[in-house]
Amino acid sequence: MSFAAHAAVATGLAVDPAFVVTGGCRWGSYVRTTHRHQYEDFLAQATGLGFCARETGRMWAHLSRIAVIAGTSPAALTPEQYTAARAAFFEHMVARHGGDVPHRSLSTPLFGLDAVMFHRGQAPVPDKRRRWLHTRAAQVDWDHISADAPVLASTMRRYLAQCALSLRPSSVALFDTTLRQFAGYLLDHHPDMDAVAHIRREHVEGYKTWLAGRPGYRGRPGLSKTTLGMRMGHLRSFFTRIIEWDYDDVPARVPVYATDRPRLDRPLPKFLDDAQAAAFMNAARDLPDPLDRLIVQTLARTGMRRGELLGLTIDAVVQIGTSYWLRTPVGKLHTDRYIPLHPQVKDLIDDWLAHRASWQASDLLLLDRGRPIPPTRVDAAVRKTAALAGLGHVHPHQLRHTLATQAINRGMSLEAIAALLGHHDLSMTMVYARIGDRTVADQYFKVTAKIESLYADARPTTSPVTLPAEAAGQAMRAVHAEASKRLLGNGYCARPLELDCRYETICESCTMFFTTIEHRPTIQTQRDDATAKGQTRRAEVYDTLLRRLDDTPA
Repeated sequence: MSFAAHAAVATGLAVDPAFVVTGGCRWGSYVRTTHRHQYEDFLAQATGLGFCARETGRMWAHLSRIAVIAGTSPAALTPEQYTAARAAFFEHMVARHGGDVPHRSLSTPLFGLDAVMFHRGQAPVPDKRRRWLHTRAAQVDWDHISADAPVLASTMRRYLAQCALSLRPSSVALFDTTLRQFAGYLLDHHPDMDAVAHIRREHVEGYKTWLAGRPGYRGRPGLSKTTLGMRMGHLRSFFTRIIEWDYDDVPARVPVYATDRPRLDRPLPKFLDDAQAAAFMNAARDLPDPLDRLIVQTLARTGMRRGELLGLTIDAVVQIGTSYWLRTPVGKLHTDRYIPLHPQVKDLIDDWLAHRASWQASDLLLLDRGRPIPPTRVDAAVRKTAALAGLGHVHPHQLRHTLATQAINRGMSLEAIAALLGHHDLSMTMVYARIGDRTVADQYFKVTAKIESLYADARPTTSPVTLPAEAAGQAMRAVHAEASKRLLGNGYCARPLELDCRYETICESCTMFFTTIEHRPTIQTQRDDATAKGQTRRAEVYDTLLRRLDDTPA
C-alpha cells in the first residue's frame, strides 16, 4: 500500500477520497518527500502568518490529502480544485465519524489551512468563523420552500434580488433570514399556503407568537425586543414594498402594522466615567497581545465603530500637513471620514505593520494569522481589558460613548463631535448632550449659588426675606403671571393688583345681587380698602350694603 501511495503521488494520479481517509497512509510524509521545496515554502509561509510548528505540520498533512484527491501537487492546486477536493475530504471525514462534526484535530487545521491557501492565491476568501461547527438556525433553505410553495418562494426571492441592488449585503442577509424563517413557519403551520397573496393577518399573528416563544441569545428565555422588532420590521417592509412595486403576488393590504414592533427603551448611552476610563486605559497598555492593544487603544482614542475598525486597510494612516489622520472606511451610514490620529495609536499601527507579512493577499489592517478577525475577537479584547481594570462588562461601543461624553464635558462643540463620530446630523449627537450638558450644569450651579447665599444670609427676623426680582427666573415669573389671573364668567382678568378698576363693584351694583349678615366682615374690609385708596364711589357702594345689612332684622 505504501508503494502504491508513493506511486500515486509521484505520477499525480487522483486517488479516491474514501481511500485517502480510510487507507491509513501517511500522505503528508509521501508528498513532502516528493515535493521537498513545496513543503519548505509552505512551512515558511504558514510560520510567517503566526502558526506554530505543530499547527503547520497538521495543515501540511491535510493539504497533502487534498492534493492527492485532486491528483496534483500542493503548489499546482487551483482554487477550484482546492475547494472541490477539500469538500470531498471533509465529507468523508464526517461520514467516518458517524455524521458528527470531526474532532478539533481536523477542523482547526483546515480552518488555518484555508487562510494560508488564500494568501497563496489557491483558495477563495476564507470565512471569519468555523461555520461547520455552529448549529444551524431553525429555518429552511430556498430549495425546500420552492418545492412546496414555488409562487411564494419566487416572490420573496425576487424581492431579495431587488434589495441586493441597493442595500448592503449584510442587510440583505438579514432580510433573507427573516423571509426564509417566516416561509418555514407558514409551511409547517399552514401547509396549504402557496403564495404571498394568501397571507392574512392571522398568519402574521401566529408567526409573531411563535417567534416570541423561541429561545433567545445564548439560550436566554425568549427573544429580545430588538430581535422581535427587527423581524417584524423586515416583514412590514417586504409587504409594503412589493405592493408599491406592483407585484402580481401581493395581499389585499399590508398584514403587518407598525404596532407589531415592540416599543424599545431609549436609555442614555452607557459610558465609563473618568476614573473608570483611566483604569481601563492603564490596563490596555499592559495587554500582552499586540493585537489586543491595537484594537482597544484605537477604539478608545478614535471613537470608531467596531465595523469601521474591522474595515481599516493598511493605507488608512495618511499625513495631512504635519499631522497624521486615520481614514475610516465607508461604514454604517455609507460615509467615510478622517479622524485625528493619537500618537500612541500611530505607534501601535506602525509596529503592527512592521511585523505583518508583506506577501499576504488581503489589504485589511487587522488580520489574525492571515484571516480577517470576526467581531467577537474585538469584543473579547475589550472584555479582557475591562477584567484587568477591575471593571464590569464593557462592550466596544461603550468606548465610543465614553470618548463623546469626555469631549462634550470638556467643551468640544456638538458640530465637532458629530464630525469626529461621523454623524449625519446633530440629532444623533444631541444624545450625548443629555449626559453632559454643560449649559444646564452651569445654570443649575448659578441658581443654587443664589439659593445657598439666601440660606447663609438669613437671620431670625420678623420681616420676610426679600429676594431680587430676577431671582425668580423667567419660567417662574410666567407661572406667577398665570396664577395672578382672576377667573371671570367668560374668561380671565389679567389686571395687576396694583391698578384700580372702575368696574370692580359692578356686581354689587346689580339688582340681582344680594348678601347676608355673615358676609358683613368681608364687605367692611372692602369698604375700608376703598376708603384707604380714595375710591369714593366704591366706598359709597359698600356703605349702602352695610346700612342695608344693619337695618335688616336678623
